Amino acid sequence: MLDKRNELNAWDRDHFFHPSTHMGMHARGETPTRVIAGADGVYITDTTGKKSLDAFAGLYCVNVGYGREKIANAIAEQAKNLAYYHAYVGHGTEASITLSKMIIDRAPEGMSRVYFGLSGSDANETNIKLIWYYNNILGRPEKKKIISRWRGYHGSGVMTGSLTGLELFHKAFDLPRAPILHTEAPYFFRRADRAMNEEQFAQHCADRLEEMILAEGPETVAAFIGEPILGTGGIVPPPKTYWQKIQAVLEKYDVLLVADEVVTGFGRLGTMFGSDHYGMKPDLITIAKGLTSAYAPLSGSIVSDKVWQVLVQGSDQLGAIGHGWTYSAHPICAAAGIANLELVDELGIVENAGSTGAYFRSELAKAVGGHRHVGEVRGDGLMAAIEFVENKDDRKFFDPAQKIGPQVAAALLERGVIGRAMPQGDILGFAPPLCLTREEADIVVKAAAGAIESVFSNR
Repeated sequence: MLDKRNELNAWDRDHFFHPSTHMGMHARGETPTRVIAGADGVYITDTTGKKSLDAFAGLYCVNVGYGREKIANAIAEQAKNLAYYHAYVGHGTEASITLSKMIIDRAPEGMSRVYFGLSGSDANETNIKLIWYYNNILGRPEKKKIISRWRGYHGSGVMTGSLTGLELFHKAFDLPRAPILHTEAPYFFRRADRAMNEEQFAQHCADRLEEMILAEGPETVAAFIGEPILGTGGIVPPPKTYWQKIQAVLEKYDVLLVADEVVTGFGRLGTMFGSDHYGMKPDLITIAKGLTSAYAPLSGSIVSDKVWQVLVQGSDQLGAIGHGWTYSAHPICAAAGIANLELVDELGIVENAGSTGAYFRSELAKAVGGHRHVGEVRGDGLMAAIEFVENKDDRKFFDPAQKIGPQVAAALLERGVIGRAMPQGDILGFAPPLCLTREEADIVVKAAAGAIESVFSNR
C-alpha cells in the first residue's frame, strides 16, 4: 500500500496540472500531495487513513454530504439506460426535462427556463452572451457593459475571469477584458470611512454604482452581476438594505440583474435561493454546486420570463440561437440533480442550514470573537468567516507575506478539520455540508479555537 501511495504521489507531481496551485512548489515536492480515497457524511479520508471533517464541503458544493447512495444509484441507472444524448434542436431526456421543472418550481418568482452547462464558469459565459443577445434584439447594440464588484467571484474563463474581481484570477492572464467593469465591494468591515453605519455604507455602494453608470453612459451599461453574499472574496454578507438600494439604481437605468447563486443556490443561506433571502429580483440566476451537491458536474442559467420573451423574439428574427455545449443537460448529471433535490427536501437540508448555521456562527463568535487578533466573525446561513488583524483597535492588517490565514488553516487541518484560507486577506472560511449537525459544528468550533491559539500563542 505504501508503494502504491508513493507511486501515486510521484505521478501526481510529474503529470497532474492542479488548479489554483503553486505549480513549482508542488512539482518539486515542497508542498504535500493529498490523495483522497473515500468520504462519508461530512468526513473525507485520504490514502494514509487520515480522516478530516470537511468544513468547506469540497468547494462549497457537497451540500447533502458524502456517500449518498440515492444519488449514486440514480447516476448508475441513468448510465445504464441512456448515458448520453445531446439537447440540440429540441432534443431532451426525461431527466433533463424533469430537472428543469424541479428547478423552476423552486426558483424565485418570475423565472421561466433553465439552460444547462457543466460549471458555474460556463453558466456565466452563457449569461454574458444572453445579455448581449438580449440588447441586440432590442435594438441597443451599444448597451453591452457589465458591472461586477471587486472581490466578487464568477469563474475562471476569459470573460468570467474578467467578471471575477480578485487579483489572483487576473495576474498574468491579461484580465479583466472589456466590456467588464468593477465597482466597490459591499465589504462593511473594510469600509474606508469607519464612521459609516451599515445602511450608510450600503447607500455609499449604491451611489458609487450610480456614478459609474452615469460616467459610462446608461445607454452602454447592460447588466450588474453579484453573489447574494460574497463567497471567495471573503464570505462577506451584504450590509443592511444593500440589495434594495442597488436594485433601485438598476431599475432606474434599465440594467439587468444577474444573481450568481453558484454557492447560495439550493439552501446554503437557509432559503432555497439567496435571492429569496435578501429580497433580490434577478433577471438571470447562475446555479451549479448545490444543484447536484457535486456528485456530477452540472450548472445552469435560469432565465426570467422578461428575458425569455426577448430571446424568443430573437429566434423569430434570426432563427435558432447560435449557442450550445456538447454536454448541455447531460442526462447522467441531470439524474444526479433530480436525486439531489429530492434529498434536499427529504432531509430538510434548507431548514437545517438556517438553524445549524445560526448555532455554528454564534458558537464560533463566542469561542474566538474576543481573541486579540480576530477582527471579525461573520457570515450568514451555513457560511462563516474569521478575519484576522494585527491590531484590533485600529484595524491594522497583517503583512500578506506572513500568510497568517494559511497558517491557521494548516493548524486547523492538524486538528482534523478542513477550512479554507481565503484569497486577498487573512481570512479563514467555513461552508460545511448543509447536513452538518450541532455536534459536528461543535467539533469545528473547538478545532478553530485551538488552531488560532496555536498560531498566535507566541505573538
